[in-house]
Parts: sequence; C-alpha cells; structure tokens
Amino acid sequence: MEKVYTKNAPDAIGPYSQAIKANGMVFTSGQIAINPASGEVEATTIEAQTEQVCTNLKNVLEAAGSSLGKAVKTVCFLADMGDFAAFNAVYGKYFTSKPARSCVAVKTLPKNVLVEVEVIAEA
Repeated sequence: MEKVYTKNAPDAIGPYSQAIKANGMVFTSGQIAINPASGEVEATTIEAQTEQVCTNLKNVLEAAGSSLGKAVKTVCFLADMGDFAAFNAVYGKYFTSKPARSCVAVKTLPKNVLVEVEVIAEA
C-alpha cells in the first residue's frame, strides 16, 4: 500500500489520505470543490463545483501515475438530485471513458458543498 499526495489537490481535512495505491489500483478519497491554492470552497454553482472536483481528482490520479481515463468506478454524492443533469454535463467532459458509477443524493456534504466524487482507477 502506498499513500498518494499532491499539492495540486486539497489537503485532507481529516485523518485520511488523498488516495491509496494498492494491488495495481488507485482508490481516491472523495474530493470536494476546495481550490488547493486557497484551501477554500470558492465555486458556488453545481457546474463550477463539479469542475473543481474533477480537476482535483485528475491531479490526485496523475500524482498516483494514473488518469481519469483509467477510472473503472466512480461514486458521486449530490446535495440535491435536482442538480443531476447539470452535474452530468460537466462530469461527462472529464470521464469520457464512461466508468461504472453510482450517484446518490445525501443530506449534507463537508463544508456544505454541492458535490463530492470518489474514484477507483487502474494505476
């Protein structure tokens, strides 16, 4: 097992790693729309937050020697399922290989963001 860290994604806000590499796979922690440069959530729309989340995931996967194109499964959490179509429009630009996916609405996400996504990818 190997911990993955990059300064190009937000630092963990709890006792966890940005990602773990194990047995030829990369398991990311859920990423929210924190801008790693400021350490803050700056985006306010679902589209802008999804862009930041996908950028954070891209950077974590690249630090692990992987990429969004090697994603095999994503798990997506939305604060409001009414944002599903807008979320999909942005998500689809990043995950063009169409990995398996779950998408659920949850009551609350950390820092009251609108979206969180985690990825399992080939290393």
